[in-house]
Amino acid sequence: MAKLRSPLYLIFLTVFIDLIGFGIVIPVLPLYAKHFGASEMTNGWLVGIYSAMQFLAAPLLGKLSDRVGRRPVLLVSLLGTAVGFFIMGAAQTLLWLFIARIIDGISGGNISTAQAYIADVTKPEERSKAMGMIGAAFGLGFIFGPAIGGIMTHISISAPFYFAGGLAALNAVLVYWLLPESLSHEHRVTQEESASLREVFQHGWHLPVLMGSYFLAIVGFSIMTTNFALFTSQRFGYDARHNGYIFAFIGLVGALMQGGVLRQILKRCSEKSIAVAGCILLAFGLALLPLSGDLRSLLLFTAVVGIGNSLFTPIINGLASRSADRKWQGRVIGLMQSAGSLGRWVGPFLAGWLLSKDAGGANQFYGRTPFWAAAGILVLALLCTLRLPQKPLQAGE
Repeated sequence: MAKLRSPLYLIFLTVFIDLIGFGIVIPVLPLYAKHFGASEMTNGWLVGIYSAMQFLAAPLLGKLSDRVGRRPVLLVSLLGTAVGFFIMGAAQTLLWLFIARIIDGISGGNISTAQAYIADVTKPEERSKAMGMIGAAFGLGFIFGPAIGGIMTHISISAPFYFAGGLAALNAVLVYWLLPESLSHEHRVTQEESASLREVFQHGWHLPVLMGSYFLAIVGFSIMTTNFALFTSQRFGYDARHNGYIFAFIGLVGALMQGGVLRQILKRCSEKSIAVAGCILLAFGLALLPLSGDLRSLLLFTAVVGIGNSLFTPIINGLASRSADRKWQGRVIGLMQSAGSLGRWVGPFLAGWLLSKDAGGANQFYGRTPFWAAAGILVLALLCTLRLPQKPLQAGE
């Protein structure tokens, strides 16, 4: 494993830089879209269209990476992300914002390709811990990204998007010069060996259950992230800078959990029990968010959400990776990310529609409908997770 440490650290750096750019956008985009007259419903579509495109593209990119390797797919996706951010910063109308999000979504195979990379260079029993590295990179990206995005709005409302585009371009340069290919030629899938979706699903009954659980959890979590900036603006008068700091706090919680705490928990608890606990905490945190009365309670409830997500996401992705043959890693992880992307499309769409139900009501009820609906969806995710076997998953079971 000593030889594999350097590539793992490099892929961690790649995801970290990528997530800084992604985190920059989260607290800014809903408020940026308002400058173009976007309603709550339109904002939901704007956030969700990115994931709708990912839903279509992720399995294809995963399949492609099984054939040509992880590195070229990662390069193309990062360059597409850079182009999308630059167009977003230069946009003058809502139409161009949507075009930018579509481009970014189609090329957005960054995370799924990085996860396939990790699956290539780690042993099956170490997958969940290694996937925790992705989660830690997520957390750190959310620490710096939203804070940077909030601060850069003082330059201009479009400055965060140009900065994020520059980061994505820099990331592509680092991948080109520093990151070695992880998938050797003998382990690549040829045209003759390519499996149909039916064959992949028949390979193990666990995969549809994992995808269903992941999809539902992402729907609930996306409802929260889509509406959070509008919720805090309405309830507490917070702007992009304040929301950037709060998302940075959530990122810090995630980085601490997935960067160290999760590894200790894995030594004492089964993966299924950790995923179940994550679902329960996510549901509770989302249900409590509308009850926030001040900054202290808001931070407490968002911390519960962050801890729950940190326990659930890397475990589910690790289990999915372990249930697939080595040659199908990119395809299976692409399918998981496709399920997540579908959730990130459905979630924002529901978020905009549900939040519009609270728009004309009393201020203290604003955000209650979408957050409570998200908590209910997490209960459904919990029921799916409970169907998983207690023992570790292995390919072909």
